[in-house]
Amino acid sequence: MPTLQYTSVMKKRLSQRAVLMLQASLRHFPELRDKTITVGYTRAHLGSAIREQLIIRLRVRKLCYNTIGHELTHLVQGAGGIPEGEKQCDIWTLARSPLFCDDAPTYLKLPSQLRTNWPQYAILVRELCMQAIELRKIRRNYIQWLERELSRLGKEQPQRMGQMSFAF
Repeated sequence: MPTLQYTSVMKKRLSQRAVLMLQASLRHFPELRDKTITVGYTRAHLGSAIREQLIIRLRVRKLCYNTIGHELTHLVQGAGGIPEGEKQCDIWTLARSPLFCDDAPTYLKLPSQLRTNWPQYAILVRELCMQAIELRKIRRNYIQWLERELSRLGKEQPQRMGQMSFAF
């Protein structure tokens, strides 16, 4: 498991819930094992990452696994075939584990139906992200394919879908 060090500002705002969420999230990032990750605080946006310095910054209020996973994915982009970019980061984060499907991704183009009813669509969107990663091996326009599929999914009725549940 990686070592976490918190900035002084983050230490003041850190909750037990956030610590548990970070620990649970890190279990899905074996690439970061034996690394020291600095966790800071941000007010300006949901989160940010500096890969070269292994720093993530999070807004503790309304923290979700998706944001933590997204920022941790930034730390491993470029390694293991994860391409750079925000949409790519969203795709690989959702595909990595159902844990990171607790909130809709920020950068992927999602129809409002999916964003509004995210718990009903989360598993299907994750499956599409995994398919897109496979498709990337043979087609370079896998993101466009994924966003077209998401658009189609948004036109379907959510009746046949199960809802995800999370510990937090």
